[in-house]
Amino acid sequence: MQLTLHSAWRSSAAYRVRIGLNLKGLAYDIAPVNLVANQHQAPAFAALNPQRLLPALEVDGRVLTQSLAILEWLDETVPQPALLPADPFDRAQVRAMAQIVASDIHPVNNLRILRALTDLGVDEPGREAWIGRWITDGFTALEAMVARHGAGYAFGETPTLADCCLVPQVYNAERFKTDLTPFPALRAVAARCAEHPAFAAAHPNQQPDAIHA
Repeated sequence: MQLTLHSAWRSSAAYRVRIGLNLKGLAYDIAPVNLVANQHQAPAFAALNPQRLLPALEVDGRVLTQSLAILEWLDETVPQPALLPADPFDRAQVRAMAQIVASDIHPVNNLRILRALTDLGVDEPGREAWIGRWITDGFTALEAMVARHGAGYAFGETPTLADCCLVPQVYNAERFKTDLTPFPALRAVAARCAEHPAFAAAHPNQQPDAIHA
């Protein structure tokens, strides 16, 4: 397969897919998209993804969008190592963990939402409080789930779809100064993942478009 990932270094959704591609051991090219400069709004990118969001994964000329859909496609086309457990109940648990991040936390904290808050006159401390509220709500649920099901990773002893989503969200939480003290299980998983080469290579600071302040 010829894979090209349209990605931005701090895009949480693209970060998830980078982790998944790395876990599968797949080679891929990065096509950086500058979100701050609104490159995702350009006609050329809209032709790839009409929603004008990241990531977009080109696969031999065809395009996949939405991070969870891409990750599940990866698991179906490259079954090992698996991102989802074999047992249907366990699979549902892992999907629930992933969706807490991808459906409940991240959509109300991404760049377009933060820009909308700015346009409404919300200052930086207010935006950080907004972000912290939704991360804390979601992480409170995830903490209990990981404490119940985790064994080094979010679910069990190997990385899953849940870890692909959790690690980028922990990165965002730290970036926006959210207090992670109440979440020892999540912090332990993030620390474990940081030691894994697939996660380390996917980190925003390792991307070709990374900007180091």
